[in-house]
Amino acid sequence: YAQHKKTNYALIGSVAVNMALVGALCFSLSGSSNVAAPAMRTAPRVASMSRTMPMSMAGQRVSVRPKMIQRREMKAEALSYTVDDIRGMLGDEVANQILAKNTPTGPERNVVLYGFGRIGRLLARIITTIPTNLKLKGIVVRQPKKPDLEKRLELIKRDSVHGAYTGTISMDEADNALIMNGQKIRLIYANQPEEVDYTKYGIDDAIVIDNTGVWRDDEGLAKHLKSKGAAQVILTAPGKGVKNIVAGINSDVIEGSDKILSAASCTTNAVVPALSVLHKKFGIVSGHIETVHSFTNDQNLIDNYHKADRRGRAGPLNMVISETGAGKAVAVALPELAGKLTASAIRVPTPDVSIAVMILDLEKSTTAEEINAAFKTEATGTLDDNLGYSDSKEAVSLDFIGSTHAGEVDALATKCTGNSCIVYVWYDNENGYSNQVVRVVEQWAAKQEAAGMKFQAAEAMA
Repeated sequence: YAQHKKTNYALIGSVAVNMALVGALCFSLSGSSNVAAPAMRTAPRVASMSRTMPMSMAGQRVSVRPKMIQRREMKAEALSYTVDDIRGMLGDEVANQILAKNTPTGPERNVVLYGFGRIGRLLARIITTIPTNLKLKGIVVRQPKKPDLEKRLELIKRDSVHGAYTGTISMDEADNALIMNGQKIRLIYANQPEEVDYTKYGIDDAIVIDNTGVWRDDEGLAKHLKSKGAAQVILTAPGKGVKNIVAGINSDVIEGSDKILSAASCTTNAVVPALSVLHKKFGIVSGHIETVHSFTNDQNLIDNYHKADRRGRAGPLNMVISETGAGKAVAVALPELAGKLTASAIRVPTPDVSIAVMILDLEKSTTAEEINAAFKTEATGTLDDNLGYSDSKEAVSLDFIGSTHAGEVDALATKCTGNSCIVYVWYDNENGYSNQVVRVVEQWAAKQEAAGMKFQAAEAMA
């Protein structure tokens, strides 16, 4: 009898302790606390948030929030939990309430995705799973021959590289919409930007994120501004005749009055933060950037015709020498490096994560230790959102899938002899870049708000 009695006390004690832990967690995350977003991307660094081994998107600690957006105080103990952790412990409903409560103060901005490929789907995942004032309202795709809502849902629900979607996702067939973590997102069909009337779907003053890459100059991108309900447009590729923005580097050139922007390329975003650190500290005389880049949808699965040289050969089977405009594009964000860098690319048979090898001549003689110290200082300081730092002896490409940084310096690979150095920068060319795009859009919206500007959509401009 005594033995059984003792066991019952132990059981009761265990239940009580677990209830207390859940209660403490709920209290720390309730509206009466000072907790900001558990997954906020500029959260102070804690032990559980490793820079050297980024997590997949299913468990990432989403890292960036524009500096100009007001942040709330955050209890340090709450920072060890991500929204994903909370979903697992308390369910989607509680996690979504926490996301809503911790969205920064200020007006919401409607966002529309024009295109729904690799970058488009990642943007949808990010915007619907982080605390943000950006609200995804619509997705524009070409008119299908058969109903495609379920297929669209399945493509964003499951991803061969980035894993399962975090949270709940369903579809509303009556409104031809996806419901992602409680947000209704209308699926809109059109073949040309100017064909869309967003106001028919209750969407006004929207920032359109064009991730198709079909229109890359100001004239082509301006077609979006003819759509009723569209106020601004940003391109997820290098743009001609428009401002190319690398978040964290030249965001200061964004003006609230801008109608068209570009978020540059994934490679430009990856190398510019590291180059800015080196140029500021040591001065860059000249150099070459070689990017070893994962294959993309632009390449063929098997040998077939392609308008570009070598791109027609089977992407999953070959290393393919290719071209990149990153060398020239760097000068857009860092004008002082204009004409100093060349660049080329090699496409390789991996689906995601690339690495840029930067071979540079510096103005000052230095050492690998000094270079890495400069990177680490900036990666844990002013560039903590954009630049990662890895000093793992075992890090390989798969470890950087899901990284939210534009690029991550591999410190142990840094080489230096006198004025010459070699620096390796890993980057998730899909998820890292997509996070950079979101940062630019957030900063754009914040500048408009700070200037007290009213968003002027197409119907108001007519």
